[in-house]
Amino acid sequence: MQLRTRVDGGGTPRPAEWGIDSEYGRLRDLLIGPIDNYHWTPGNAVSQRSERLGLAFDSEVVRAQYQEMIAAYEEAGVNVYQIPAEAGLPYQVYARDSSVMTPWGAIIMQMEKPYRRGEYAAVLRFYLEHGIPIYDIVSAGNVEGGDFMVLKPGVAICGYSGERSIEPAVKQLKNWFEAEGWEFMTYAFDPHFLHLDVQMGMIAEDLAVVCVEAVEPGLVDWLKSKQIHIMEISYGDTMNMGTNIVALGDERVLIPAAGKSLIEKCRAEGLTVFDPDVSMIAAGGGSVHCMCQPLRRDAVPGSV
Repeated sequence: MQLRTRVDGGGTPRPAEWGIDSEYGRLRDLLIGPIDNYHWTPGNAVSQRSERLGLAFDSEVVRAQYQEMIAAYEEAGVNVYQIPAEAGLPYQVYARDSSVMTPWGAIIMQMEKPYRRGEYAAVLRFYLEHGIPIYDIVSAGNVEGGDFMVLKPGVAICGYSGERSIEPAVKQLKNWFEAEGWEFMTYAFDPHFLHLDVQMGMIAEDLAVVCVEAVEPGLVDWLKSKQIHIMEISYGDTMNMGTNIVALGDERVLIPAAGKSLIEKCRAEGLTVFDPDVSMIAAGGGSVHCMCQPLRRDAVPGSV
């Protein structure tokens, strides 16, 4: 198949079977990373914090929690694909970062940490073997999928801290999206937060969870200007991956069991919540949003 489908100057056709135009359309097909080689890595600030707090990695618990998460997706009617495991890639489970899905196909990202750079190869092979179009491959430097979100039709955002994602690579994405007629917000933040999805996440249509005390006021104002309502979360919950959630569509959301406050708020809003326990995995640096990459969501009203 053709390696790059992006049309210079915009007007790239949408594939019939794959792609997303929001973070909340009904989730049909999902890519997750393998748990086989996962272990906490010293280069990750979250895992270092977990060890300082006296937590100990338990591979049996990790595998059981991984299966609980998959079962939750299957119960929600999601078709789950898995990237084949490769030795030497301890954080391959975090499928959010090595690629992102767009309305026009997948973009292959570049990873910042040396122990993660090889992840692009396995995910690229996956897309090629399954006939999933590759929109393009980032070439302007490292940018990771945890900083990127297709918020709603016509509107995307990508954060950068100067570490996991850097401004030149984010600007490359911005140029591509703007050529397709989309608005593309870029947002600079402190590397303490690792990725944008540690600070905010889409729950459902026009509803996001945001740690207001952690983000810049300008981001809050911009989200509100897009008619996105904000459900606030505390800084303490945020640092326990409280915004790292997955909208399933049709007023359903996947929230880690540890996010008790957010779960209560969502259920009070009438949302159906799936709440697998992934605490042992999350203690290594990423939760449910980090572990998945949507491959296909239903188009939503307002699609462009």
